[in-house]
Amino acid sequence: MEPKWSNILCRRVLLTGFTLCVVLGTRPSRAIDIHADPEVMMQNGTTGTLRCTFKSSDVVSSHTSVTWSFQSSQPDNQFSNAPYTIFYFSNGKGFMGLSEFKGRVQFIGDINQRDVSIELNPAQFSDNGTFFCDVKNPPDVTGTPARTELRVVVKESLPQSNTAIIVGAASGTLLLLVLVAVVACVAMRMLHSRHEYEGCTSLESASSQAPKPRKKAESSLEVSRSTGPSGPLQGPVIYAQLDHSGSKHSFHKMEPVVYADIRKN
Repeated sequence: MEPKWSNILCRRVLLTGFTLCVVLGTRPSRAIDIHADPEVMMQNGTTGTLRCTFKSSDVVSSHTSVTWSFQSSQPDNQFSNAPYTIFYFSNGKGFMGLSEFKGRVQFIGDINQRDVSIELNPAQFSDNGTFFCDVKNPPDVTGTPARTELRVVVKESLPQSNTAIIVGAASGTLLLLVLVAVVACVAMRMLHSRHEYEGCTSLESASSQAPKPRKKAESSLEVSRSTGPSGPLQGPVIYAQLDHSGSKHSFHKMEPVVYADIRKN
């Protein structure tokens, strides 16, 4: 009995050890993160890019694969029921899926940089719908495909980019600053010219008012000269009584006698 129980015990120990080796030696699969633009707008007839990147804890190898699928948003389209593969990439090579995208889809990413983007050229109105990007990087094979809603529109329906808005705002601001500077310069020049004009006017007024006392003095001098004698001064007039007959009863006649007052002016 003892050999039998010992054999059973040995078998159980070996089975337990083998199970532990299998469990510890097998790496469980991990989830892979896949990212894409939620919405992309393209102009009809132009080239557009559908970007897709992924994050994986394992090294990218030749076993890494990429699958792009498309489902139309138009009810009458034959691809509106379910996603259809339009491009498949594996082992460094790309393979086309649907014939509707043949020659219009090109792989432009770098799988070693975890970039699996594709280019669509030219975009058509029939491309309106949802594009799915799925990546498998064994053992990271579990993950949710990223999805991008594509809208193909005419040129007039495209919204202006942020760059155009920023450039327009900067140009408008610069133009406004230049206009303000010009107005300020003109105002300063006008104010400076006004000050110079007022200075010249005040100087003219001062120069015109300064000679007035001199004119007054000259006029007073002229008046004094006009009222004064223009020729030799005449002396006082003295009346003398002269007797021409020599008799006592002769008529005495008063005649004026002028004595000249000889003085230097």
